[in-house]
Amino acid sequence: MPYVHNLDPIAFSIGPLAIRWYGLMYLIGFLLFLVLGKLRARDPWRDMKSQDVDDLLFYGMIGTIVGGRLGHVLFYGPLSYYLANPLDIFAVWKGGMASHGGIIGVIVAMALFARARRKSFLRVADFVVPLVPLGLGAGRIGNFINGELWGRAADASLPWAVVFPQAGDALARHPSQIYQFLLEGVTLFAILWIYSRKPRAPGTVGSLFLIFYGLLRIVGEVFREPEALYGYMPLGLSAGQLLSVPMIVIGVVCFVLLRRNRAAA
Repeated sequence: MPYVHNLDPIAFSIGPLAIRWYGLMYLIGFLLFLVLGKLRARDPWRDMKSQDVDDLLFYGMIGTIVGGRLGHVLFYGPLSYYLANPLDIFAVWKGGMASHGGIIGVIVAMALFARARRKSFLRVADFVVPLVPLGLGAGRIGNFINGELWGRAADASLPWAVVFPQAGDALARHPSQIYQFLLEGVTLFAILWIYSRKPRAPGTVGSLFLIFYGLLRIVGEVFREPEALYGYMPLGLSAGQLLSVPMIVIGVVCFVLLRRNRAAA
């Protein structure tokens, strides 16, 4: 028998204030960013100090929340709902954060930080992006606890299949949130952390993030139910897969050009 999802999205309450697991997952992601970021800052060649990590966390939190929420509103909406209910745009505690929007928000935040500190944007990006999967992975756990962004129908004999009542049916489904946690969180973190352990051509770590996030997101989306607003798009792709394609292309082009420029220097 498949597991029937019955997790309470509320971790605990303080009087009338409900603390949701979704928000706590992001808090865990931010704390891991702080701890591992300070560990990375110990390497002199990274040109980052402990105080820089504190400030990067602030910039990154704003970029993640604003970009992720606006990305959800604009990419997955429906936009008409948020135009009719504008206050719900700010209801991040209910879930609804777009990874692609969050990534754009973090890029903008890194650019603002680099400009304020007169640092190289490429070097700032290379420092930050290996830590981004921590937040992505934590967010996917939050998705699972919320019972949202469920997977496609699976064979009921699959040992880890899950029934999500929130889907409005009793189908056994892939727990795609967990798959994406393992792909976009654990796997992506391992790739970028290992690659960035020694000095690389500026910008190449960031380029690898674009490449592998795009690839791993496309793989994860194979098991995820497409967004109801869009369904299947051209070439049978989901919205998440379609948004990932330009990331891969940009990442490959940047990686090749940046490595070539360093070799020619």
